Amino acid sequence: MPFPRFCRFLALCAIMLATGSLPADEADAVAATAERFVRQQTQGLPGKVQLTVGKLDLSRLPPCTTHEAYLPPGTRLSGRTHIGIRCLAPNTWSVLLPVRIAIAGDYVTTARPLVAGQTVAPGDLNLATGDLASLPAGIVTDPQTAVGKTLRHSLGAGQPLRNDQLLAPLVIRQGQSVRVIVRGSGFAATAEGRALNNAAEGQLAQVRMATGQTVSGIATANGSVEISN
Repeated sequence: MPFPRFCRFLALCAIMLATGSLPADEADAVAATAERFVRQQTQGLPGKVQLTVGKLDLSRLPPCTTHEAYLPPGTRLSGRTHIGIRCLAPNTWSVLLPVRIAIAGDYVTTARPLVAGQTVAPGDLNLATGDLASLPAGIVTDPQTAVGKTLRHSLGAGQPLRNDQLLAPLVIRQGQSVRVIVRGSGFAATAEGRALNNAAEGQLAQVRMATGQTVSGIATANGSVEISN
C-alpha cells in the first residue's frame, strides 16, 4: 500500500475509534449486558426463560467501555418489551433495546366448568404447557396451591387459573365462638369471644369479648385468634 494511502487508512481508523464506529463490538456488548440483566432478574421464576435480543444501530453513539442495564418505568420482564442500556464511561448515553422474553413452563387450567363458591378439588384441574409470559399475571403453576380453596367467580373448562380468582378456606366464621390468645414476653393468656367477621388463615379477625370490648388479631389454622403484645 503506497505511503499516502496508508496514512489515509490510519486517519480513517482513528476517526472510527474516536466516533465509536465499531458497531459490531458495541452491539455485542450491549446485547450481552441486556441478557445478563434479564437472566438475573428472572432467576427463580417457574419454567425456562428464552430470550431473544433485538438489534440497534449504535454507529452514531460515542464509544463506551462500561454499560449498565435497567428496566424502564412501566415495562415488565415478559413478552415483547425493552431493556434500557446506559453508558457509564467514558461517555454518557442511553438506549432502549428491544427484547422478547418467553418463559416455557407448566400452568394450571380448569378441567371442567366450575361455579363461584365451589371448593377446588384435584380432579377439577389440569396442567398445560406454554409461554407463561403471555399469560395474565398471577397464573397458578402448582395445582396444590389451589386445591382446597374456593372460587370467587365461575369459570369455564380449559381456562387458566389465577391466584386472584381463589379464596383461602375460612377458618373463622362470623358469629361463631372463638378462642383469643394474647401472647407477650414470657406469657400467654386465653379468653373466649364471638367473631364479628369471616377470616381465612393469616387474615385479620375482629372479636367481641364477654366484657363488650372489641379486639383484633390474626386468624390461625386451628380457628383461634392470636394477638401479640
